[in-house]
Amino acid sequence: MRNADRGEWTIDAGLAARLGELRVERGWSLDELARRSGLSRSTLSRLERSELSPTAAQLGRLCTVYERTMSRLLLEVEAQPPQLVPAGRQTVWRDETSGFVRRSVSPPHAGLRAEIVEGVLDAGAVIAYENPPVSGLEQHIWVLEGTVEITVDATVHTVGPGDCLRFRLRGPSRFHCPGPERVRYALMIVAP
Repeated sequence: MRNADRGEWTIDAGLAARLGELRVERGWSLDELARRSGLSRSTLSRLERSELSPTAAQLGRLCTVYERTMSRLLLEVEAQPPQLVPAGRQTVWRDETSGFVRRSVSPPHAGLRAEIVEGVLDAGAVIAYENPPVSGLEQHIWVLEGTVEITVDATVHTVGPGDCLRFRLRGPSRFHCPGPERVRYALMIVAP
């Protein structure tokens, strides 16, 4: 965050903002956070307004309450993701063998839990995954053009234009484009 005196970014202001966001995300009042952390309401208020820098002990208590390591919390503050990801800067990866194109529309970031991918499969193409990268990964697949058959938990789902399939991935999965045309879909992935 910016240091008003020198026009520089400082971690304290960013940390104050992030601590406030974490409390609001949980729907807690300052009184509730004080009860959970053992810190006074006035101290918490001053921390969130960046009027006071947290001590290591205070930050440790807040990290415990928010179920974060201190490193993760500081990473969330130091490396804020860009709000705009221009189309020209979105990474595109092609698997010529399977006929799969993957565009990272909203790439993963340490400070965010979700990402959005655009997938395109040629007619007849099949992609199979033995296991998810993280068990319990939440996925929402919205078909924009064409049709895809998606197998999850040994159940085949035929997903057509405008349809959305959503699930938590805990085992193998398979994507098949039966054709006659390619399929294009948006995939939202949310980390557990």
